[in-house]
Amino acid sequence: MAFIKLYRKKLEENYTFLNNIFESRNIEWGVVTKLLCGNKIYLKEIIALGVREMHDSRISNLKKIKALDPTIQTVYIKPPAKRSIENIVQYADVSFNTEIDTIKMLSKEAQKQNKIHKIIIMIEMGDLREGVMGEELVEFYGSILSLPNIEIRGIGTNLNCLSGIMPTQDKLIQLSLYKQLIEAKFNIEIPWVSGGTSVAIPLILKNARPMAVNHFRIGEALFFGKDLFTGETIKGMHNDVFKLYSEIIEITEKPDTPTGELGESGVGNTYVMEDDADLGVTSLRAILDIGLLDMQPQYIEAEDPDITIVDASSDMLVIDISNSKKKYKIGDLVSFKIQYMGALYLLNSDYIEKTIG
Repeated sequence: MAFIKLYRKKLEENYTFLNNIFESRNIEWGVVTKLLCGNKIYLKEIIALGVREMHDSRISNLKKIKALDPTIQTVYIKPPAKRSIENIVQYADVSFNTEIDTIKMLSKEAQKQNKIHKIIIMIEMGDLREGVMGEELVEFYGSILSLPNIEIRGIGTNLNCLSGIMPTQDKLIQLSLYKQLIEAKFNIEIPWVSGGTSVAIPLILKNARPMAVNHFRIGEALFFGKDLFTGETIKGMHNDVFKLYSEIIEITEKPDTPTGELGESGVGNTYVMEDDADLGVTSLRAILDIGLLDMQPQYIEAEDPDITIVDASSDMLVIDISNSKKKYKIGDLVSFKIQYMGALYLLNSDYIEKTIG
């Protein structure tokens, strides 16, 4: 059985690195846990770090967090669906919102549950996902200001998640100006200006973020140490908190080119025979006990640099080990580095064991 392993010490070191950055700049932050897909083993590891604020886009995951530690502030990081209002109020202390009618429903449900529900008003700033349009923000804010059992915790924006728009200094200055505009208009103070996700880390490291932007939601940087501007690993962080291990179940010297009448494969692909294909060429191929049901090959990379991923079917992955210096045998484990989306597939699979290292 293939398994994914979380390396505790590397996670702790990444968390300490980030926490020092934020504390030294008086920035509040929460850990985005949606990658973990509600896995209790890994959620406990996050709580053990001392995290007091956790963000997720699945209510079922927030429910698990509250069951593990009801004192943690939970944040639902997408606009609530109408059918989910009751559970949002029950399991999320804070939610991201963009619709007046939805906030009114949250207000009514919070009254029923005798709770104060906090909201972040998300503002559209170019990435074209969720957000109130800037020119409508003041009217929007005023229309919900006095709703019972609703506390407007702040404003925020989401960049880079849909269209790839980066959180530049100019974008965050614009977000700061929205804060000033609302505070002046309504004579109030906005506690949080939530400037985005891991993609904003490089700006923070350069001290290029406006001081008014005082809150961030961090997931990918914690688990992968990635600078999303450059694609490189942030100096001082680990990019291999997670690793995938899969067992070899067959090793055979086989032709590089399939033989017979070609049709569509079981996963919908059609092999294209090159005109100059050398039908006599062979390679030493290994089959691993993992497939497309659990992962996508483009998001994993063998730690052995001499291994090449050939292709995958629903339950098996074929690799070329011809050039490897290691003499692999049946039952050996092959380890892989994982990208964020690769980990998301693996952690969402019931067929992949989750372990701690």
